[in-house]
Amino acid sequence: MASVLDPEIRRALAERVRYYNELGIYDFYRREPAQANLDTFQDAGILENPAIQPEQRDLMNPRSKAAIAVPVEENTVELANLKSESGVTDPVQALRLIREDLGDCTRCRLSKQGRKQIVFGVGNPKAELMFIGEAPGADEDQQGEPFVGRAGQLLNNMIKAMGLRREDVYIANIIKCRPPGNRTPERDECETCSPFLMRQIAAIKPKAIVALGAVAAKTLLAINAPMSEFRGRWFDFRGTKLAVTYHPAFLLRDPRQKKETWKDLQMVMKKLGMAIPAKGVE
Repeated sequence: MASVLDPEIRRALAERVRYYNELGIYDFYRREPAQANLDTFQDAGILENPAIQPEQRDLMNPRSKAAIAVPVEENTVELANLKSESGVTDPVQALRLIREDLGDCTRCRLSKQGRKQIVFGVGNPKAELMFIGEAPGADEDQQGEPFVGRAGQLLNNMIKAMGLRREDVYIANIIKCRPPGNRTPERDECETCSPFLMRQIAAIKPKAIVALGAVAAKTLLAINAPMSEFRGRWFDFRGTKLAVTYHPAFLLRDPRQKKETWKDLQMVMKKLGMAIPAKGVE
């Protein structure tokens, strides 16, 4: 029969798991309790040594380790519910809960560097196809919606060329706040913000994801490679398939790559079983 957690242990454990969730860590494994004899620690005077801080004595105490190790396994359901959307099957509600959890985020420096608002994501919560870019720009920061500026207009054309509407897909970014001057997001900013994106992906469960640009591809796949090595292939990513193509902002600077982008989108359409129109991206 499962033991009942002490309220203080439950609170401390919940806070620790929540902390790891915000770092993007959601899987936990039970560690066997320490087998050291408590009498050995006491006989040696370790636990009573005034030079050792209380926190250190707690970590060295085998009883303390055992108390933490067992509940992790016996309270798996309870810990899973620490993610606000856990157990919610409706993606609309799940996304709403994730947004509420995100709040008026101040988890990284971008909250103090001029961002006007958080740009969460937009589109069909049940979309089969999801586009993920790098970060909001000035227009996105102003309107609170991803890809609404010139690059967004081109993305809309790309989606239309596939025979879809913007409302049919879901669009988001690696980070949800505009970096000052539209600079490239820093690694720690991506690491801080991307766990919320992962939760969005888990809620939507798309059949395919298109990473737009190198920053999105490198962050999602944790691979440092040039675009030439990302494009033209499928990656397994969190139970779905992920393809990489050029960011629309790059295509505005180099329209010659639109033909290459159309090849990438055709690969995506084929994977989704879609008819491939003869006309490409304009």
